Amino acid sequence: MEASGNLSKMKTRIEGNQVEYHLHLAEEQIKMNDIIGKEITLQYQHQINCVACGKKTSKSFAQGFCYNCFQTAPEAEDCVLKPETCRAHLGEARDLEFAEKHCLIPHYVYLAVASGIKVGITRNTQIPTRWIDQGAWKAVIVAEVPNRHIAGVMEVFLKEFYADKTNWRSMLKNELAENIDVLAEKQKAIERLPEELKQYVKHDETVWELNYPVIDFPLKPKSLSFDKEAEISGVLKGIKGQYMLLDQDRVLNIRKHNGYLVSLTAE
Repeated sequence: MEASGNLSKMKTRIEGNQVEYHLHLAEEQIKMNDIIGKEITLQYQHQINCVACGKKTSKSFAQGFCYNCFQTAPEAEDCVLKPETCRAHLGEARDLEFAEKHCLIPHYVYLAVASGIKVGITRNTQIPTRWIDQGAWKAVIVAEVPNRHIAGVMEVFLKEFYADKTNWRSMLKNELAENIDVLAEKQKAIERLPEELKQYVKHDETVWELNYPVIDFPLKPKSLSFDKEAEISGVLKGIKGQYMLLDQDRVLNIRKHNGYLVSLTAE
């Protein structure tokens, strides 16, 4: 099997509670679960194309943008990383039409377990995609709010009690925090909310559990980068989050290399 094109984060779907991955390279859609256990080679073609405008760029900013788009594209606005700063509800945004579709829609505030328990937010259209991208194996929705700004305000409040980042090494080593009762933690989170935010609580005890297609988890994950080596090859041991897990404890973050032009072969 051979394919080439610009990398973008792997598309995912759930079959039962099993995560399935698809990598899109140009017109090719590769079912990554089917090549786990096989020898693969990824060859970087020394070209990066901006994920927003498509132009060649010598350096990638914020996972795939050229500098100009990083400064101007709505997909790279500050509220992507800091949702509490979103001002779309006040009629202010780089692109109001984009904001109406991505910021002024219902958002979920959730607790998820990947390396440990963390708080996060996502658009209501991104469940369970957001959790899969983070490598979470268990998650529960705490609240549903009408826009991104309120979701960010609630997240900032709950960050006083929960982490908002995933330890990627622990996540990839599959150090499951099985002693965490996410429903009990959800109740604690609700009780900690100020009264004005409790109106958005989602009274639903559904717990999502996700299984990833992995043969062996790395004991001491070593991060790979096309900026340091143009050819990366080895046996694909599995996929978790947006990481390809190769033999010898090597891992490649696909999302970090959005826009990189590569060729992929699998035997």
